[in-house]
Order: sequence, then C-alpha cells, then structure tokens
Amino acid sequence: MKQSKQEILIYLAVWGLLFATPLLSLYVRTLNDANLVFDWTEVFLVWRKFAVFLLLFLVHNFLLAPLLIHKHKRMVYFSIVAAVLIAFTAYQCTSRPPMDHRPPMVQMGRHEPPPFGEHGPRPDHRPEMPPPIVGERDILAVVLLILMFGANLGIKGYFRSRDDRKRLAELEKKNLEQQLEYLRFQINPHFFMNTLNNIHALIDIDPSKAQETVLELSKMMRYVLYEGDRQGVPLTKEVAFIRTYVKLMQLRYIDKVRIQLDLPIEVPERQIPPLILITFIENAFKHGVSYQHESFIEIKMAVEGQRLRFECRNSKADKPNEEKGGVGLANVRKRLDLLYEQNYTLSIHDDADIYTVELNIPLS
Repeated sequence: MKQSKQEILIYLAVWGLLFATPLLSLYVRTLNDANLVFDWTEVFLVWRKFAVFLLLFLVHNFLLAPLLIHKHKRMVYFSIVAAVLIAFTAYQCTSRPPMDHRPPMVQMGRHEPPPFGEHGPRPDHRPEMPPPIVGERDILAVVLLILMFGANLGIKGYFRSRDDRKRLAELEKKNLEQQLEYLRFQINPHFFMNTLNNIHALIDIDPSKAQETVLELSKMMRYVLYEGDRQGVPLTKEVAFIRTYVKLMQLRYIDKVRIQLDLPIEVPERQIPPLILITFIENAFKHGVSYQHESFIEIKMAVEGQRLRFECRNSKADKPNEEKGGVGLANVRKRLDLLYEQNYTLSIHDDADIYTVELNIPLS
C-alpha cells in the first residue's frame, strides 16, 4: 500500500533525530571536556547498532506491517514477527564482544587489592562466573525492537484510519449527490406534468392565456434546466421562480381562488437549494382548490438573519384530489434530511378546513 507523505516525513524525522543523537552527544562532551577528542569511531559504533534497527524497521514497515494493517493476516504477521524477534535475540547474543580480562582497577589513586592474599583467596572475593546467555542489554534491545514495531503499527493504523475516514466522507458525499440527483429527477417530471395539464385546460378556455402560459412555462423550464442541478442557487432566482409559477396558476384560478403571495421585495445575497419550496406550493394548488366554494392559498416568505422562514396555508377541498400524492412531499423531506440533517424545522398541520406548512431552513 502506498504511504502518505506525512507518514514518510514522520519516519524520516524520527530516524534522522536518532542518528543525529550520537553526534550531538559527543559534540557536547567535547565542549565540556577539553581533554576529550571528537572520535568518529565511537559515532560509527553507535550508528552500526542503529543500522540493525533501521533494517528491521524497513522490513517491518514495508513487508510485515501491511500484512496486519491492510491484509488483516494476524496469524501470519505474529508468526513472522516472533521469528524475527528470536533471530534478533540470537544475533544480539552471538555478536556480543567477549568479556575482557581487565587489569586491576585504579580507584581514588589506589590499586585494587588482588583477589588472593598471602594465605589464599580473600573471603569477600567472588569467583568469576561465565557470562549469561541472554544479558541485560540483550533484553533491553529486544524490548526496544518490540516498541519500535508497536510504534510503527500505531502510526500506520492512524493513517489507515484517517484515509478510511476520508474515503467514507467522499463516498457519502457522492452518495448524497446521487440521491439529490435522483430526487430532483422525480420532482421535475411531477412539476411539469401538473403545469402541462394546466396549459391543456387553458387551450380550450382562453387560447391567448394559453400562449402566455407557454411563455411563463419556458421561463420555468429554463430555470429548472440551468439551475435545478446545482447544490445552491441565489435566493433571488428561487423567489422569481415562485412568482412565475404563482402567476401561471393565477391565469387558471383567478376567479375561483384567493391567492395571497407575500414574498420579500429586497432579497439578500444568500443561497438556497433549487426547487426546495415549489412542492409545498404545488400541493396547495392541487389539494386546496375547491370548485364548490371559495378557497384560498396564502404563501409567505421572510428572511430572518441567516435563516429563511416559509409558510404556505390553503383551504381544503370538499373532495380532495385523488391523484397519487405524497411523492413530492416525501422527496422534499428526504432532501431536507440530506441537506440539513437536524438543522431545519418542518411543521405540517392538517386541520379540518386548513392545511398549513411551516418551514425554517438556514441560508448559505
């Protein structure tokens, strides 16, 4: 698996600091001790030990860690790591320099007394024991190697988790866009079906009004075709679209329905999802117009700070439209959930004579 640049930079920084440590340590000691000479041999000895750890780190980083992090082969990983630890322990024990027989130590200007007195070995002298198979330094080196492997796994796991979150976010974004596209595809045919039915009715009643309706419909089609596939449109265009739609509907119901449209004259430069409000207005004309008695439709919109408040009230017909309904309303609910999650309020009051919709959404 390809490693990210941040991960590589972390490894370079850590190993660069480790290899620079003996240089800095020896340099500081030479500054503090005038009799001490900077000796590269000491640095190379430390670097040689570091090189073994670096080699094992590279093997673990590029060959072993991916088995656990990316391929999830736990048994294979732990088996190989155990074998590596055993081999490293054997290497540490066999590469240890033999214990040298040092001359008597000089302490405080005095020679250390020999282990044998005039009458034999001194009572407090311990006979020299053979070196242990695994020494303290060997155990420490193995522990450091295990910690190094663990740190490598931790870093790789972090970046893998981060990449997974990024991919999931991108997938959710694409899924959101696909769902919104699907919902728009459902809304637009439903909207034009109702509008074309209105035009069909006007052709026989008033051909001149039918021609005017076609012009108004062309404006709405232009808006839907060029603006409807965007994530957000200027609020001014959405308001103009609603005005055009209501004007079109008034051509048909001018003597039968009291239509009150209260839209802001000065609209701030804010964004709103296209065609998010028209479904409620469509339903008001579809289900709120009665041919037996007077009916009304009231549409209000107001901008309050960074939010939009929309209200649509209509009377209820004696015989509700029996067309298959609810599809547009269900779609707009889904769009609101996808776009705003919990940051919106939609209240629908279905009373005996009046149907009211109240919507409050944020403006971007």
